[in-house]
Amino acid sequence: MHSLLFKNARIFDGTSADCAEGQWLRVADGRIQEISAQPLQAPEGTRVIDVAGRTLMPGLIDAHVHAFASDVAVARIEAVGEAYRTAHAVRMLGHALDCGFTTVRDIGGGNYSLYKAAADGLFRAPHFHYAGKILSMTGGHGDMRQIEQTPRYAPACACVEANMFSVMADGVDECLKQAREQLRQGAHCIKLMGSGGVASPTDPIWMNQYREDEIRAIVGECEARRSYAAAHCHPASAVRRCVEYGVRAIEHGTLIDAETAAFVAARGAYIVPTMVIIHALVEMGRELGFPAQSQEKVELVAQQAISGLDLMRSAGVKVVFGTDLLGSTYTQQCREFTLRGQVFTPLELLRQATSTAAEMMLMQGQIGCVQVGAQADLIVVDGDPLRDIGLLAADGRKLGCVVRGGEVIRSDR
Repeated sequence: MHSLLFKNARIFDGTSADCAEGQWLRVADGRIQEISAQPLQAPEGTRVIDVAGRTLMPGLIDAHVHAFASDVAVARIEAVGEAYRTAHAVRMLGHALDCGFTTVRDIGGGNYSLYKAAADGLFRAPHFHYAGKILSMTGGHGDMRQIEQTPRYAPACACVEANMFSVMADGVDECLKQAREQLRQGAHCIKLMGSGGVASPTDPIWMNQYREDEIRAIVGECEARRSYAAAHCHPASAVRRCVEYGVRAIEHGTLIDAETAAFVAARGAYIVPTMVIIHALVEMGRELGFPAQSQEKVELVAQQAISGLDLMRSAGVKVVFGTDLLGSTYTQQCREFTLRGQVFTPLELLRQATSTAAEMMLMQGQIGCVQVGAQADLIVVDGDPLRDIGLLAADGRKLGCVVRGGEVIRSDR
């Protein structure tokens, strides 16, 4: 394994606003071994990187990606085939790594094959966590069939209705089976569709989805595996009921209200808003061929997106960084910092993309932090991101070094 020694570093640890100056940090076997204000010794052959007073901080975490989402239109993603989708994933994940994201959470569509390819170094990528296929009720947000498509009944076809991103599961027994199936295939968490969504053709945004017994069954399976459940939710009603029934992480939460934000905060649940995909689709959706019915829905959601962030902040909700980018919009990943910067301070944003994300993923002390024993996922920022979050919104141009699992991905020293 790689042995590294950083010297003269200003360290942001992922949590504290107080950054220690003149620090030394030693990496071996992919983990942080020592941090000291005094010079450290390292074995012969250790690579020494002079940080020169710049900020050394945890690698970033994007907790809402879809690596195989090669287009803004789901029908076209399905049609292009596995090879094309994989090529897009390689390109997208490589870009994320260059931007300083050393961990991503694929929250719908990602699988063990892509995870293993990334882990084995077959292509350049962050650490890849995945939820497998999303659980959706028939006619829910994960059901991408057009209204005119007829169902395939069991007597004629015994297969499960599924697509690239979702599998249909109705009733407690099917929810249990499909949650267990995704966990069997290595899913790090399970995502369910708790409300209507933008990309699906037949369900309104305001629609609450899944019954209480179905949601609780999915949550119970996750807890039995020492994992957790996440839920796609836009309206406040869906957010509240999913959190009440035990869901740990809410994806989007765009149409939240003050009362629900306070409820989420009191329960200690997390919300992963995704501002950049909303703005990208409002600006470019028509040009990129986003379906007309979906374009109408995203423009509705956009009206409350930023104000929803303000409600979350005021209530003290634990907010996590996520982007949800589709197709060619993947290049806007770092723009999420700029959009959230209208509401949150740089320190709040840094925590969202490091320590709070790690906590939500049940990986506190492992990623999203600079402390002894943690994975050596580190970036060097050319300046002070606690004062200027724009340094992280520059698509990696303001990063002097990116380290993932103790391996130097790139460095200017």
